[in-house]
Amino acid sequence: MTRTLIDFHVIQTVPPSNINRDDTGSPKTAVYGGTRRARVSSQAWKRSTRDMFGELLDRDQLGVRTRQVVELVSGEIARQEPGLTERAEELATAVLEAAGIKLKPARKKEALNESEFLLFLSNQQIANLAELAIEAARQDGKLAINKTEAKARADRDHSVDVSLFGRMVANIPDLNVEAAVQVAHALSVHTVANEYDYFTAVDDHKKADESEDSGAGMIGTVEFNSSTLYRYATLDANQLLGNLGDAEATRRAIEAFARAFISSMPTGKQNTFANRTLPDAVLIVVRETQPINLVGAFEDAVREGEKGGRITASIVRLASHARELHEAFDETPVTAWAFGGGERVEPLAELGQRSTFDTTVRELGALVADRLTP
Repeated sequence: MTRTLIDFHVIQTVPPSNINRDDTGSPKTAVYGGTRRARVSSQAWKRSTRDMFGELLDRDQLGVRTRQVVELVSGEIARQEPGLTERAEELATAVLEAAGIKLKPARKKEALNESEFLLFLSNQQIANLAELAIEAARQDGKLAINKTEAKARADRDHSVDVSLFGRMVANIPDLNVEAAVQVAHALSVHTVANEYDYFTAVDDHKKADESEDSGAGMIGTVEFNSSTLYRYATLDANQLLGNLGDAEATRRAIEAFARAFISSMPTGKQNTFANRTLPDAVLIVVRETQPINLVGAFEDAVREGEKGGRITASIVRLASHARELHEAFDETPVTAWAFGGGERVEPLAELGQRSTFDTTVRELGALVADRLTP
C-alpha cells in the first residue's frame, strides 16, 4: 500500500488575545529566526481539536483521558448489569488491575481509587472492560479475571482521538498507541512584543452608596499580544488505518480532524478578548514521501510595511517556499487544495486547486478512502 501523508498549513490572524498562557500568565512566546515570536503550544491546539470532536463524531467513536478510571468502569458495570451495582467498584478494580493498570487512593477520601497516571481509554474499551468484569462475576467461586484478556480488551476498539493523538502508558508499554498526527507549535510570522491591559472592576453595591468612596473594587493587569500565526500539522493516514483497523472509520476520522484542526480555537481568555477568528488561508497537501513543515518561509520575520500587509505577505512567502522546496527536492505531491478569503489566496492555488472548506474536506476524505481501500 502506498503511503498517504496529509500536511495542513494554516495562516491565521488573531487580534489582541492570550489564548495560551505560561506559568506566569503571560502569552507563550519563542525565539525563532533571532526574534521573539508569539507561540501557541501544540498541546493547546490538540486539546481544542479534541474538544470539537464532540460536535463531529458520535460518543462511541471517542475516548476519555482521566485518572478516574475506577469510577468510569464501575459506572459502566452498573449500567450494563444493574444487579451488580453494589459490587461495581470491586469488579472495576479487579478488571483494571488484571489489565496491568496500577491504582492508588484518590486525593479526596470519599472518592474511588484512581490510576497512577492519566489514562486515555476509548468509551468502547471502557465498555469492554466492564463486560469482562461482569462475565467474571457470573462465574461460581472466587472472582478471577484473565490478565491476557483484560489487557486485550483495553487495547482494541481504539477511539478516533486515541488513534489520532496516540497513547502512552508508562508502566504498560503493550497498551501504547502510536500517534497518527503530529502538531507543531503555532508561531507568529512576525516579531511580537507583549502588552498589558490595565483594568478595574467596579463594586456595584458600593457605588450605589453615597457614603462610600467611588474607587474600584479590584484592579489588575492582563498581558496580551496580537499575531498572524503559521500553524502546521501532519497526519499519517496509513498509521491511522492501522490504529482503527477500518478504512471507512479512517476516512471519517480524517474528515473530522481536518474540520476540527482548521476551525477550532484554544479557549484561553476568550471571554476577555473575544478572539475567535477563522483562518485567512489554508493549504492541504497530500504526499507519498514525507511530511514537510513550511515554517522556513518565516525564518526571516515578516516586517511592517511589506506589500499587501502581513496576511498577503505570509501567503506569498508560504507559496514561494513550498515551490522552492518542491523543485529542489524533486517533490511532487499527490494533490493539494487551497482555500481562504479573497484573491490574496491565489498564490497558494498555484500549488493545488482553489476550493472551499467543505468541498476540500469531502474530497480529501474520498481520496483517502480510495487510496486506503485494497
